Formats: sequence, C-alpha cells, structure tokens
Amino acid sequence: MAIKVFAVDIDGTLTENGGGAVSLPALAKLRYLDKLGYSVVYVTGRSSIEAFVLAVFGGTTRVAVGENGGAITVAPQEHKLLASREKCMKGYEILKKSLDGVQEKPVFPRMTEVVMFRTFDIAEGQKVLDEHNLQLYLNDSKYAFHINEKGVDKALGLKEALKILKAEPEEAVAIGDSETDVTMFEICGHSVALGHADDAVKVKASHVVAGREGTGLVEAIDHVALNYLGIKA
Repeated sequence: MAIKVFAVDIDGTLTENGGGAVSLPALAKLRYLDKLGYSVVYVTGRSSIEAFVLAVFGGTTRVAVGENGGAITVAPQEHKLLASREKCMKGYEILKKSLDGVQEKPVFPRMTEVVMFRTFDIAEGQKVLDEHNLQLYLNDSKYAFHINEKGVDKALGLKEALKILKAEPEEAVAIGDSETDVTMFEICGHSVALGHADDAVKVKASHVVAGREGTGLVEAIDHVALNYLGIKA
C-alpha cells in the first residue's frame, strides 16, 4: 500500500543531546514531507499537548499522540483520552510506599499517565504493581519511567490517530529509537530504528540507519523517500 503517514518519536529521534533541542535539519525534512501531502504525526512519551505545539510551530500535521499512546490532541482544547490517570496514580502511591527512590518527575501535566524519575529498579517496581493486581505497567522511555494502563501503548494511540487521518497502519512509517516505539514498528507497514537504539529495538524494525538522533532521523526519511516514495527528500 502507498505510504501516507510518518509516525515519529520525539525524544532521541527528533531531539538531540538529551536536552529537548529539536534537530532543525530533521524538522525541515518533516515539514517538506508535510508540504508534499504526507501526514507527520508525533508519537511520544511526552504530553500530547507538547507534541501538538511542536506540530503547530514546526509546520506539520496537527494530530499528536502523547503519553505513550494514552492521549491524542487535535486542537488546543480537544483531546481524546484512552486511559485513566487515576488508576496510574493509585499505582504510583503504592510504589512510593513500597520502594525507595520513587518520585514523580516535574513535567508538562499528564492526562492519562504518571511520569517518574529513573531512580529505582523498574523490574522491582513492576513486581510491586503485579502483586497488587493492578492492570498497570512500567516502561522506560530513557528519559523517565512511566506508569501506563496495560493495553495502552504507542500502537494504540497511533491507530486512533490514523483513524482521524483516514489511513491504515500499513500506510504508515514508524521512526524511533526506544522500546516504547516497538509497538508502532509492529503495526506499521514500514519502520526505521535509529543507530543508537538498543539491539532489541533494532531487530523489530524494517530498516536500521547508522545515524543517531536528528542525523538518524534525516537518514531514515531519506531512506524511505528514495526507496518507497520515489523522491529525494
């Protein structure tokens, strides 16, 4: 099927040096794709509002998936929520009582998840949640630990975004660098992992580029454009 959508992770993919600075060459490539008629959807562990604002100022498609798939933003006050933050907060309170080092991270407000510092053993944390029969899971975005409802991931959020865009998963390209991106890789017609991704992430991708972060995203776009779109991006 023809490619219609590029689903792009933000941290470590579009941003550089771990500080949230956007790679301008990569953003220029994404904006060019949008001008050609392709949809560019950010799918991130950050808030969907952050991703939406990035889309607005970056000049790309105004549909954003955030909170590891739990929230979709299509307008400043228009959000679709796929999970309950109250359930995640219950898990957070239990983790705080059970383990040392559990602390909520000061981030943009979340609507469906809890974000924490990476200051405790994530495997032990998951064990605690499971022992309390909570339908929650912990994941590591490499920038923070997240508590999400089971069944909520980037693939779920992307599927909902694709419905809005009237596109199928087979018509999407997923580009990312972390374990949270693997679920996108598994549903999309094409997927590209960046050079600094863990091996467990790379093996799930259709293609792997050598470049890291913004440079890798540029390589990923060029690879897809040349091999599947017939253009030089």
